[in-house]
Amino acid sequence: MKRSILPRLGLAIAIALACATATAQEFLPPPELVMRAIEARPEVRAAASEVDAAGAQARAYAVGSHEVELSAIQQRRRVDQPSDTGRYAEWEAQISRRFRLPGKAALDRRIGEAVVDAADMYRDDARHQAARSLLERWMQWLGASATADEAGRQYDSVTRAHRSVKRQVELGEAALKDLELMEVEVAQAEVHRLGATTALDKARRAFEIQFPQLPLPLRPPALPDPVPLEGSDQTWINLIIQRSHEIRGLEALAAAQDATAARARADRIPDPSLGLRVMSDRDGSEQVVGLVLSMPISGRYRRSLMDAGYADAAASHAQAEAMRRQVTQDGELAVHDAAGTLAQWRALKSAYDASAAASQRLNRGWQLGELSLAEWLVAERNHRQIAWAETTARAKAIEAWLRVHVDSHELWAVGH
Repeated sequence: MKRSILPRLGLAIAIALACATATAQEFLPPPELVMRAIEARPEVRAAASEVDAAGAQARAYAVGSHEVELSAIQQRRRVDQPSDTGRYAEWEAQISRRFRLPGKAALDRRIGEAVVDAADMYRDDARHQAARSLLERWMQWLGASATADEAGRQYDSVTRAHRSVKRQVELGEAALKDLELMEVEVAQAEVHRLGATTALDKARRAFEIQFPQLPLPLRPPALPDPVPLEGSDQTWINLIIQRSHEIRGLEALAAAQDATAARARADRIPDPSLGLRVMSDRDGSEQVVGLVLSMPISGRYRRSLMDAGYADAAASHAQAEAMRRQVTQDGELAVHDAAGTLAQWRALKSAYDASAAASQRLNRGWQLGELSLAEWLVAERNHRQIAWAETTARAKAIEAWLRVHVDSHELWAVGH
């Protein structure tokens, strides 16, 4: 029974994720422009160069550091003895090379491969961090835009009421104090409108500076109603952990340190040098050809390097475990934040709907003379505050939902 249910459940979750991502694209920039902007980030380009450097380093590890050494000596000998007097041209030459002992080349290749893996992970993590930054800047702009729109609507509403009261005062149907109250309301609404406009300009400029390759649309898209995450919380947390480039990058570095420590252990038996030596003495009357074998004698220095290598490897594994715990914590907080901000928005949306209805009823009561202007203004101020809070909560809930999708690499991800 389980074999028939699980595949269908996995397919259902995958379809839900695809639909949710498609919905998100409606108020997000086009994916191809997003990826272009991410790849153009300086930190991503730097990480890509580090990948190239790691590849070159891996090739160096593969071929080894031992090179052919050539030495030559040219000399003249003078002999002044009763039985032998004369000057002789002499020379000697030697060509030699150190050779890695069996097993060391494989360890060097392991080190190089792990270094490349780590560089790949850090490049992908740089892309992920750029995606998170883009999301933050984009949502700041959308949130500021929604706030500015709300401030504009509130200002227009207050100015219409101000014109109505002014007309009533001119007709003798309202007291001058009512007009003075409305002038205060207009001034306060103008302050909020100007502040929201300034915040929108700052958010737009910050985005343009950080992501110049991604032009902002002239008219910001409207923020939709937030929705809950698809599937269980634990599913999202597991995805965030499994696809974390930070964890895998440190694990790759730990693997490189393991191989480096093993290499230091193998290096306690030094690599030998084998060479060919040719000599010519006494104008060529004496010639020598021989093999030269040399090998350092291992001591405490190499033992200390081995100990340091194993200590570094242990530290790398501990760092990877610490990162796993941090990513687990961040993932759980992100998923819970998505649920918490959604609940807050829903509560504020209910409060907004109720306050809007109450404000309309009180406005009609004021227009009919059943209520004083002060009573309606109290309700209107309360409604404006709730409207501001609802707009802010909406943006936060959407951003929290998107953050989970970015951190799980379901959105704006080059690869897992």
